[in-house]
Amino acid sequence: MEVLKNIDKVQNIVSKQLRDGKTIGFVPTMGYLHEGHIRLIKEARKENDFIILSIFVNPLQFGEGEDLDTYPRDEEHDRRMAEENGVDLIFLPSKETMYPGPLSIEMAVTKRTDVLCGRSRPGHFEGVVTVLTKLFNIIRPDRVYFGMKDAQQVAVVDALIHDYNFPIKLVAVPTVREKDGLAKSSRNVNLSTDERKEAPFIQQALLTGVQLMKDGKKLPEEIMDAVRKFLESKTHGNIDYIELLSYPELESVQTINQPVILAVAVYYKKVRLIDNIVFDQNGEIIKG
Repeated sequence: MEVLKNIDKVQNIVSKQLRDGKTIGFVPTMGYLHEGHIRLIKEARKENDFIILSIFVNPLQFGEGEDLDTYPRDEEHDRRMAEENGVDLIFLPSKETMYPGPLSIEMAVTKRTDVLCGRSRPGHFEGVVTVLTKLFNIIRPDRVYFGMKDAQQVAVVDALIHDYNFPIKLVAVPTVREKDGLAKSSRNVNLSTDERKEAPFIQQALLTGVQLMKDGKKLPEEIMDAVRKFLESKTHGNIDYIELLSYPELESVQTINQPVILAVAVYYKKVRLIDNIVFDQNGEIIKG
């Protein structure tokens, strides 16, 4: 496994792989790898000849007051985990490498962002699509892998790939969870002992909403209200949002007659947790 920080060197290796007819699988991350990332790597390993993992804590997707400076980092751990799971190349650029100067062209995301996390994080998805556009052009992957834990991000990446004609297949991998149902996240280490004990109720609240759908409830307001009451009775976190939207369009629906996403975000003292379930009009879970 190679670890490179230079864009030109990465591009040279990519060009050689493509000349040799190899397929490239790409897993973009911000590091501090956990089982969710490993699932992405393993899926990529199954389907491609050459696997590239990027580790870059992208400052453009952090807003004022967010956790850029405290975002967990462990480069040695990440290198070991990547090598043990079959990564061929880690691209580990610095901020100066990715953004050597002010950008002359800025990207704007006009759909799929004024809901869920995007509503309270202005500029976040502009940062996401900017760094991904750069990474896609550097790495030129055949397939790119994202976890459904951040389903809004998956929806935005889907739009980026289709709107800008990137010849890339987006592979959305189901959320990896702890044994008690909590979605795996690099930020979970910031939960207190008591917060960690009640965090699994977030997934249980979502499953409560899905069960109501199976029981015949079709109005989004009824389902979201039930999810809110469940969370308020079981957790001490502050609810940021509970939303039920079409997926992947992320638009409001009057009744559930198509695939939808039920998503929540909860603030604790040092961390904000997100989770979601995507399901169809029969209440059958598609991804989550």
